Amino acid sequence: MIISVASGKGGTGKTTIAVNLALSLKGRQLQLVDCDVEEPNDHIFIKPKKLKKEPVYIPLPQVDDRKCTGCGRCRDICQFNAITLLNKNVLIFQELCHGCGGCAYFCPQKAISETKREIGVVEMGRQGNLDFIQGRLNIGEALSPPVIRAVKDKIDRSKTVIIDAPPGTSCPVIEAVKNTDFCVMVTEPTPFGLNDLILCVEMLRELKINFGVIINRSDIGDSGVEDYCRREEIPVILRIPFDRKIASLYSRGLPIIGNLSGYDDIFSDLYNKIEGMVAG
Repeated sequence: MIISVASGKGGTGKTTIAVNLALSLKGRQLQLVDCDVEEPNDHIFIKPKKLKKEPVYIPLPQVDDRKCTGCGRCRDICQFNAITLLNKNVLIFQELCHGCGGCAYFCPQKAISETKREIGVVEMGRQGNLDFIQGRLNIGEALSPPVIRAVKDKIDRSKTVIIDAPPGTSCPVIEAVKNTDFCVMVTEPTPFGLNDLILCVEMLRELKINFGVIINRSDIGDSGVEDYCRREEIPVILRIPFDRKIASLYSRGLPIIGNLSGYDDIFSDLYNKIEGMVAG
């Protein structure tokens, strides 16, 4: 089973849920996959040993000036404005290139070939029974979905997999949560939390992914999130009250599991509840 953990915005508690859910599943063959490639931080709590690294590349077009006639077909086909012409000379803006290969495919002179450009890295390690995988986008790069895809290529579906998705509801989040069996949405009981939750719900319904809601810091804020979930018949699968001890552990890079009593059973029960919902 593959479970993704998402939230409409950062700072809601997504990493806390993903990490502690993984650590609560003792005795299982498990993968924790951090797809928040712009700012991965699960490793702070997991502390995996001996990270193995693999670079992530995307194709980058290169033009053979001896063959190019400056016809502009490559510029016209590029949907990302990564190619332009200056006095019939082709200019490529590599930061805008998505590596789709369209320019090379449609070039009538076959003047465009492809080289590769490194945009990030996949890191893999282990801690106890847990395989840990994370992506890291290079500083200054804008295209995180290719790195997320490279991270997800390492998923072993014979194991229980927990994916920590990026915050928000844009392309990187969709790339992280798609093809998962269940998505846990972490939110907080505030107007901002409700707004982002609604966007997440619309995204997951469009993707046809089963989901449930965890309300973090459930004893503060207002009743808007609870009312919305009740109205939309969305299951609230866990409520975590505000606890200064959890905040203190987080600030020191320590997980709840193993450091705060009672939460092993809470997260184990959460997994069992998700498993039951996936089984139908």
